[in-house]
Amino acid sequence: MQRTIILSTLLFSMLLAGCSNLGVKPWERDILAKQEMQLISDPVEAGLDDHIYFSKEATSGGRGFGGGGCGCN
Repeated sequence: MQRTIILSTLLFSMLLAGCSNLGVKPWERDILAKQEMQLISDPVEAGLDDHIYFSKEATSGGRGFGGGGCGCN
């Protein structure tokens, strides 16, 4: 019985410790904003991915041109 309580307390404390550092601190944002930290660092590839996404999803906005869901634009 005591072993179960100790094990559950340890597991619960590990669960709480795992959720203690969520988000980016203000002093870490300059490092994460660098070009080499971007998921897609190539602007042409990012533009193509955006074009494919809004063509398939039939949405466009903030890009300055219209589009449809057929992918023919």
